[in-house]
Amino acid sequence: MLRKLYDWVLRLAASDRAPWALAVVSFAESSFFPIPPDVMLAPMVAARPNRAFIYAGICTAASVIGGLLGYWIGVHLEPLGHAILSIFGHPNGQAEFQHWFDKYGLWVILIKGATPIPYKLVTITAGFARFDLLTFVWASILTRGVRFFMVATILKFFGPALLKEFEKRMNLYATLLVVLLVGGFVALKYFG
Repeated sequence: MLRKLYDWVLRLAASDRAPWALAVVSFAESSFFPIPPDVMLAPMVAARPNRAFIYAGICTAASVIGGLLGYWIGVHLEPLGHAILSIFGHPNGQAEFQHWFDKYGLWVILIKGATPIPYKLVTITAGFARFDLLTFVWASILTRGVRFFMVATILKFFGPALLKEFEKRMNLYATLLVVLLVGGFVALKYFG
């Protein structure tokens, strides 16, 4: 089932409707869909590198808007939110993520949004936690933008071979990005 869905998304990437399909997949992935938009973004950028940043912008905007749907599900449709978390392997996700939001707040969105962890888990549980909506939106724009523009940049300038290397070590690179972000904030606080 998942493989058929994955193949369907790849076929959409090659169609004339690819930018619209990219927006729909990016939107849906942020709230309920299992396939990440990178599956479409990568072949689209490889085929038309001159449009890499347009495609990354489409992914970012649609993902943030889809994240608002995920947030809304967490606030207003809690049973559906629990069902989605269960489907993605987090049946006790509300308590787990609530703990993360209580302890780390904004950092949950900034860190999880840039990693391969399904973003829908963050958006729905941010709604459960009634996390500040304005902060949720700007953090989503930042973190999703970083992720999609990083993928588009790598593909545009270095090609698909480097993207495969990046995907293999995405957790390492995401961790390095977080260390740089935290280090930058600490440096600004103490030296700024």
